[in-house]
Amino acid sequence: MFTGIIEAVGEISALDNKGDDIRLTVQSKTLDMSDVHLGDSIATNGVCLTVVEKGDDYYRADVSAETIKYTGFANYSAGSRVNLEKAMRTDSRFGGHIVSGHVDGVGHVESIVEHTRYVEVWVKAPDSLAKYIAHKGSITVDGVSLTVNEVKGASFMLWLIPHTLKETVIGDYKVGTAVNLEVDVIARYLERLMLGDKAAHTDTHDISLNFLAEHGYLK
Repeated sequence: MFTGIIEAVGEISALDNKGDDIRLTVQSKTLDMSDVHLGDSIATNGVCLTVVEKGDDYYRADVSAETIKYTGFANYSAGSRVNLEKAMRTDSRFGGHIVSGHVDGVGHVESIVEHTRYVEVWVKAPDSLAKYIAHKGSITVDGVSLTVNEVKGASFMLWLIPHTLKETVIGDYKVGTAVNLEVDVIARYLERLMLGDKAAHTDTHDISLNFLAEHGYLK
């Protein structure tokens, strides 16, 4: 489990083909690798990856074809910068929100507007994720725990302070940049719980406004 509080920014130094999968090498001069062991998890732009090899300033992880297909890794290359967070320790401060490292979909930056004290960024999420994104709710963007400040359909707006822009890869964003999105895990569980006894016989995607009205969630 992660918190969405980025510890360091790394750079992809190699992408080695291993059949349908790739072995990724990430280097970082600022991520403390002293307590990282083989088999540990590191969220890499929000994707939970298992360390299979490590050194003082790098680690390697295998990325499956499935992960490449459903995350922004399809757009990465040697030199790409990535946000890094080691798995949460039980005795550490919980500064963000519950992040699993399981990306739900890829969004795209729609607009970037610079203000005096912050930057306003609009992101278009896949339509299938729109129901999980709520005003003042939490969302993970490339591994960063952020607050949703406004929602319009499947698009949502973020207010980003200078510290976040400096300490994460969000400062590199341009219009069109693909970003990994993970919605609030509580929203996913609530959706499933709403099915009650029907959960064993209903696809989660079958939940509709009619379903909600029939079961008393809408008036």
